[in-house]
Amino acid sequence: MTIRVLVVDDQSMVRAGFRLLLADEPDIEVVAEASTGRDAVAQAARFRPDVILMDIRMPEMDGLEATRRILATDTEARVLILTTFDLDDYVFEALRAGASGFVLKDEPPEQLLAAVRTVAAGEALLSPTVTRRVIQRFATVRRQSPPAAVGDLTPRELEVFRLITRGLSNAEIGAELFISDTTVKTHVTRLLQKLDLRDRAQAIVLAYQTGLFDEA
Repeated sequence: MTIRVLVVDDQSMVRAGFRLLLADEPDIEVVAEASTGRDAVAQAARFRPDVILMDIRMPEMDGLEATRRILATDTEARVLILTTFDLDDYVFEALRAGASGFVLKDEPPEQLLAAVRTVAAGEALLSPTVTRRVIQRFATVRRQSPPAAVGDLTPRELEVFRLITRGLSNAEIGAELFISDTTVKTHVTRLLQKLDLRDRAQAIVLAYQTGLFDEA
């Protein structure tokens, strides 16, 4: 399956660089570009990309607001936030806006390509470092009550959920619990369905908004 990508950045040279990088990949196709948040919303509605590489600082409408508007009408889209600013507030707000990942523009090309494939597969791109900072940021936010559906999770699903909130990958969760990657993926899929969440990023946001694993 070809991953359809929308590249959003206010700098034409940056967009061209991303397009050239992605063009060499047989499983990735750049279907459109946008230079503003407002244009990103329009292009996303027109082309329905699988993954949106979204800059944060842009004229007319920033990447965070564009992310909110795009995901309000297309719940299948995956937004990967691109920025040169490694700041806590951006990470926090990007996840609250519904982004599935957060990557710095100056990371090696192979990491960007891996990021696109990761979020296209429905997983969140959240390193343990980023996750720790999100935890610290949510510690200052007023808690919400956990949804009733949490009570429908099995003990194993809760354990997998707890490890997701620590930023662990499927392989790392499998090693921790002595189960296969496939079994981990099954548990992740089921808990996301039960909680009506799009991906792991939303699961992490939910856990720390509600303090679900504060005692863990």
